[in-house]
Amino acid sequence: MTPPVLELRVALVSADYERLAAFYRDGLGLDPAELWKNADEGAVIFELGRATLEVFDEAHGDTVDEIETGQRLGARIRFALRVPDLDAALSRALAWGATQVHEPVITPWRHYNVRLQAPDGMQITLFQVLDSDTEGD
Repeated sequence: MTPPVLELRVALVSADYERLAAFYRDGLGLDPAELWKNADEGAVIFELGRATLEVFDEAHGDTVDEIETGQRLGARIRFALRVPDLDAALSRALAWGATQVHEPVITPWRHYNVRLQAPDGMQITLFQVLDSDTEGD
């Protein structure tokens, strides 16, 4: 049976396209899969591996904020990107303009997480799975 959705794409529009594209390319280390450029317009598509959609009620969103940042931030949309080495990914993202919201934490579900804010204000959680038996997730 064919699933009802085959791919998730999130589209970000930025007044500072070059800076934001550089942040996702160089700051998060993503390889462009497609580039669209002409004299007046630019766009890039980054493939992010497996995509999932998390839907939280506000109480759970507040709990995750509290765990990752020590306070309620109330972000309605946040990227959560699984990385193989959180410390290296954090250093690279900070060098390319991310702001660290809170120090890295180990969550109750055994992820090593850090909350960042991208140059455009998007909140991003970088996470590394710590338990070897869940590495394939």
